[in-house]
Amino acid sequence: MLLTDTHTHLYYETDEEKLAQLMQRCFDNQVERLFLPNVDVASIASIEGLVTKYPNNCFAMAGLHPCDVKEDYELVLDEICQSIVDRNIYAIGEIGIDLHWDKTTLEIQKIAFKEQIKWAKDLDLPIVIHCREAFDEIFKVLEAEKGPDLRGILHCFTGNLDQANKAIELGFYLGIGGVVTYKKAGLDEVLKNIPISKIVLETDSPYLAPVPFRGKPNESSYLVHIAEKVAEIYNISVEEVANITTANSKIIFNI
Repeated sequence: MLLTDTHTHLYYETDEEKLAQLMQRCFDNQVERLFLPNVDVASIASIEGLVTKYPNNCFAMAGLHPCDVKEDYELVLDEICQSIVDRNIYAIGEIGIDLHWDKTTLEIQKIAFKEQIKWAKDLDLPIVIHCREAFDEIFKVLEAEKGPDLRGILHCFTGNLDQANKAIELGFYLGIGGVVTYKKAGLDEVLKNIPISKIVLETDSPYLAPVPFRGKPNESSYLVHIAEKVAEIYNISVEEVANITTANSKIIFNI
């Protein structure tokens, strides 16, 4: 069995010993492929450090998180874009729109989102989208940009069936994380109407830990609990979930 965490901020852990323990717990639970979303300039070095140490397991993205889109976003985007030249990256992410914390930056969030979509198209890479309280705004941008060169993952999907189908129609896979294990989330009912060929697994660690760790710091090794819940929803084995979702991740990231 081979599990793939398509979205983890494992690199937030700065203690080398604790980081090694986190990775070992991943391996113990057969989570052996981890994709690392970039959020700002500072996180580039942390991601590269982890990729260098675990080149067969950790894979980098590059992007500016919408919550980090501030007045100086153009300079920050330039710096992140320049970093791509010397790095092996497998997606532009995480990018998108977040209206939970600050609605006043919507216009520059949209500009930054569109600019980074252009990077992805120029580099023939997928995008990994952060969408929080912004489905309408995200879909409006994606509709304008849609085409065979636009693809990727709608990370941490928690929307309804119509939104799920819309994302799939636009060429995206749904990133399914710990929320699927929450009793009142309703995501299990959505997935019952979505083919497993259109989802990938993620933890978004250290956030959104699945049951039985809800409320505690998340980690990529907990992906196995998400896989178990997904197996229950689709009435198949955990091994089948691992095989299918890992195969989906290989299609997306081309590795």
